[in-house]
Amino acid sequence: MSLLAIIGEALRALRLNRLRTGLTMLGMIIGVAAVVLMLAIGQGAQTMVNQAISSMGSNLLIVVPGATSSGALRSGSGAVQTLTMSDAQAIASLPSVKATAPLITGTAQLNYGANNWSTVVTGVTPDYFEVREWAAESGALFTEADVRSATRIAMLGQLTAKNLFGDEDPTGKMVRIKNSPFLIAGVLAVKGQSLDGRDQDDAVFIPITTGQRQIFGNQFPGTIRFLMAQAESAEMMEEAEAEMNQLLRQRHRVAEGMENDFTVRNMAALTAVATGAAKVMSIMLGAIASVSLLVGGIGIMNIMLVSVTERTREIGIRMAIGANRRAILMQFLLEALVICILGGLAGIAIGIGGAWAVSEAVGMVVVITFGTVVLAFAFASGVGIFFGFYPARKAAALKPVEALRYE
Repeated sequence: MSLLAIIGEALRALRLNRLRTGLTMLGMIIGVAAVVLMLAIGQGAQTMVNQAISSMGSNLLIVVPGATSSGALRSGSGAVQTLTMSDAQAIASLPSVKATAPLITGTAQLNYGANNWSTVVTGVTPDYFEVREWAAESGALFTEADVRSATRIAMLGQLTAKNLFGDEDPTGKMVRIKNSPFLIAGVLAVKGQSLDGRDQDDAVFIPITTGQRQIFGNQFPGTIRFLMAQAESAEMMEEAEAEMNQLLRQRHRVAEGMENDFTVRNMAALTAVATGAAKVMSIMLGAIASVSLLVGGIGIMNIMLVSVTERTREIGIRMAIGANRRAILMQFLLEALVICILGGLAGIAIGIGGAWAVSEAVGMVVVITFGTVVLAFAFASGVGIFFGFYPARKAAALKPVEALRYE
């Protein structure tokens, strides 16, 4: 028999048992749809993590105050401000460091006309926007001259601007921060959520000196909340971290064997951990969904075994009139493969639709790639061949005389 004739016989046999074929196909449809949906969710989560990481800036290190001790009194990390503006300037002079950005932060109420909004106000230098790779969407960033003169000038995040000004362009307008008038220099580009889930666009940035002298006050002049540093390259991240640790220990007069009163956090290491966790989650979701494919494959094998038993006499007749074992094997194997291919195509369509529905319903990012679709389809076909081979082999192994005698 030719291959086309064998395929035709396989399709005819499936049409004669539509209900059984449909129920058998259902397991494959559910399995493939689950694989496509779970992989889309997993890859979407990984994309969100990557976007959050890239929004932080590249080659980034963060220095925060560490635990301190004073006699019998001990303070946890960040309880005491141990970093200063001069620390940031010293770190900026290191050969492995491209730029530094000292910060002070606090929460303040903003007012514009009848609108008000409470948000995080951060005092920074212009280098902060370079380190964070954050551009102005409208207006212009404030300058070093504004820092030196402690100018009352501010940059707004997108969310803050929308809540205060709506669709109106805030550039050049005045807003009150803690009842002090500030000129809006511009609005920053969209950044999105950070790794901790905070909306980075809900923020206001002012010159750090303005924050120290006029908004937050400062018990210890020149101290900062923390600082960011950008290494010259990704390859120099570890070198920059080591140099920063050594420099700050010297500047803070930390004796040998004593605990640092600061902590240097390498964002590259945190990035690797976050990306690895997202990949593991994606793999686990795909593996869990694949179990349903295996269950569907077992269902196919059971149904094909039943089909072989029911059609034993038919197999005997085919063999008696000249069909060889290879033709019988191919016929039953193709029946299983057709079930899997049709079920796989339907499952892919349902999985894509389900992913779109999840995205619309809960606002979750889902990513469906060509590779995901190909993987699901190939897996479905592989399941059909694997679980269909045993019933097909059993059918081909029947002896014509015994098959003809079967009732």
